[in-house]
Amino acid sequence: MHPPQRPLPASLLITLLLALALTGCSAAAAPEVEDTRAPTVPSGVTATAGSASTVHVMWSAATDDRAVTGYVVYSEGRKVRTLPATTLMTDVVGLAPATVHRFTVRAHDAAGNVSPPSVTVAATTLRAAAEDRTPPTTPSALRATPDGGRAVTLRWSASKDDTRVTAYDIYQADTRIHTVPGTATTAHVTGLRPGTAYAFTVRARDAAENSSPDSAPADLTTAPSPGAPANTAPTRLAVTSVKSEITVTWTPPDTGAPVTHHELHLNGRFATTVIWGTTPPPGRATYTFPVQDPPGTRYTVTLRARLPDGTWGDLSAPRTVVVR
Repeated sequence: MHPPQRPLPASLLITLLLALALTGCSAAAAPEVEDTRAPTVPSGVTATAGSASTVHVMWSAATDDRAVTGYVVYSEGRKVRTLPATTLMTDVVGLAPATVHRFTVRAHDAAGNVSPPSVTVAATTLRAAAEDRTPPTTPSALRATPDGGRAVTLRWSASKDDTRVTAYDIYQADTRIHTVPGTATTAHVTGLRPGTAYAFTVRARDAAENSSPDSAPADLTTAPSPGAPANTAPTRLAVTSVKSEITVTWTPPDTGAPVTHHELHLNGRFATTVIWGTTPPPGRATYTFPVQDPPGTRYTVTLRARLPDGTWGDLSAPRTVVVR
């Protein structure tokens, strides 16, 4: 016959339980694996001389087992630009005229791993010319052709210049997104989102960095992803400025019911809600509002409609306007 077992003291029991808990935690929390893998080499690197002192460098995104966090551009082996992962182009400035310049690009991640350098690309800066203050003429007949849901091909008619056009700059929402040589009249833009409305403009540039006015915009709505609803953005947006007022005209989307509310956004931020207290007029809609910013101030304008279910639809293609 065994003697009865005495219960453990409470203090000893608590100590044992804490030890078991700590042992379990240490076993569950495995040490984080060190990141030693470098990103892939950036591909598709190009270099285009835009003037006597600038070269435009572009590349395609690298990949990483975790995430690419940035890129470094080198000229003749010397670091000249450090850029975030979302940026895939840059202008290298302050270069010597009429000189061959060579560039490479490397990607890096958060752990400091750096890819091997890309292939070396070269561009020859233009000869320095006499002072030139005359910009090229405006590119005309801009057209946008979709290439699936994530790319577009742009075509336009060439500009003229008193010397020569050295580059065409592609803009989306007043932000330059691409550059091609002055001999080109087409551009292929990638990295778009499916089911999204875009507006593109083109400016011509000469060796003295004079830029033409913007071309007329070319609108494009990319194809939606399979199974995604159709785009609900307002269309045919037009924006004008007269005497410190901006007037916006557009065609509301076809939602199956009258659209009584629209949100107006300026430079990507909500500005106001345009509301019709009664049934809105058929066809085109117009809204005018005052601005107090000085002449020359630029705005990017977008609109979206409130849908019958109470949610807000897709944003329109943007328009840029200059305060008069």
